[in-house]
Amino acid sequence: MGAGHAHVLYRERDSPVHRLPPEVKIAAMVLFTLAVVATPREAFWAFGGYALLVAVVAALARVGARWLLLRATIELPFVLFAFALPFLGAGERVGLAGLQLSVDGLYGGWNILAKGTLGVLASLLLAATTTTRDLILGLDRLRCPQVLTQIATFMLRYLDVLVSEARRMRVARLSRGDDPRFLWQLRGFAAGVGALFLRAFERGERVYLAMLSRGYAGRMPAVWQGAGAATAAQWAAAAVVPVVAVAIAATALVLT
Repeated sequence: MGAGHAHVLYRERDSPVHRLPPEVKIAAMVLFTLAVVATPREAFWAFGGYALLVAVVAALARVGARWLLLRATIELPFVLFAFALPFLGAGERVGLAGLQLSVDGLYGGWNILAKGTLGVLASLLLAATTTTRDLILGLDRLRCPQVLTQIATFMLRYLDVLVSEARRMRVARLSRGDDPRFLWQLRGFAAGVGALFLRAFERGERVYLAMLSRGYAGRMPAVWQGAGAATAAQWAAAAVVPVVAVAIAATALVLT
């Protein structure tokens, strides 16, 4: 897997969150997200509690609020849809700033906005504190289906190889007068994509046969697995956030 293969979202820091094993961070993020989703939309105070948990984890991980908010703009299409619901919803309507808005649409828009934003922020914190290699390793330790983790592993390992191959093919095309800006040269571009696919397929076949000859049996060797599994203390430390989130969700369900 190389020397870590960090991704564009990973933030190199020395923090307690970074040092946690990947499997405990993945499990904590999933449980936190499930608690957020299970919370009634009318429990506004609960979402404030979740936001406070996210802020505490971000502070511990030394991930800035500006960095998080800029990357969270990926949910912008869903935000626009959420803002449209009060105008498109049916049922009882209420006057607000001279506009007649649907009550159910207001609740629905708030539900999408609050839960979507919290889920995106939790995912960003996981990505910011865990390399791609460790994410795959954590999924493997959590007994994610082998076929998925192995595909992700090889995709990550050879993505740079394929990108370099595509770059060389592009330089070769340009040196022969190709200019993909013109519509009539689209055929040459399509042929290049097809050639890249065939090269990637043939390379994958050769790599797979080479691995089989070296004893590969569907699972990466122990040397790839890194350090040992998480300790009870590490599981307990990572469980603080999801346990508090579950307690908030349970209280909101009882009070609503």
